[in-house]
Amino acid sequence: MIMHEPTVFIVDDDAAVRDSLMLMIEQAGIRVQAFANADTFLSAYHPDFFGCIIIDVKMPGMDGLRLQEELTWRKIALPVIFLTGHGDIPMSVRAIKGGAVDFLTKPVIREKLLVCVRAAFAEAKKRISDIARNKEMISCLIKLTGREREVMTLAVQGHTNKEIASCLGISHRTVEIHKSKIMQKTGASNLLDLARIVRESDAGE
Repeated sequence: MIMHEPTVFIVDDDAAVRDSLMLMIEQAGIRVQAFANADTFLSAYHPDFFGCIIIDVKMPGMDGLRLQEELTWRKIALPVIFLTGHGDIPMSVRAIKGGAVDFLTKPVIREKLLVCVRAAFAEAKKRISDIARNKEMISCLIKLTGREREVMTLAVQGHTNKEIASCLGISHRTVEIHKSKIMQKTGASNLLDLARIVRESDAGE
């Protein structure tokens, strides 16, 4: 199922809470889907899902914090909003450190919930953009030959052309040719830009 509009995915074992949240969100004109537990959501998940996920912390089976870890492990880029009636400071700190957008307590005020949802949607767009940019960078680096990768690695480490030539057993001129091709293939404007591309592509893998 392809999500063309941002959608709020609710994972909460309490049917009354799910219904209440769905009503608040739908009244704001926002798409919403609800799931009774983590396993049901994970089974239904599709890479085209776009939006954010509201997760109850205390649930039978896989709890909310464990689901957050599972989303990270599976590289599911949906921003997380936690909603719980049993929150504490260590729990909220763990959730925020894990990348959660917010940690709300029940009963939640409609206006506060919607502010968090819209902030999560903005974060979702940023994450999708970052992922697309990283894929583009990685595809550029894949175009490099083995020798060009060796030259690039030494170059971004700060080695001079002379040092690179000596290290690889090639001429100074050959190093210059390789660097020129590297810049052309990656679209980098200078060595600092090239180093950024390498760093960000590594982070995105």
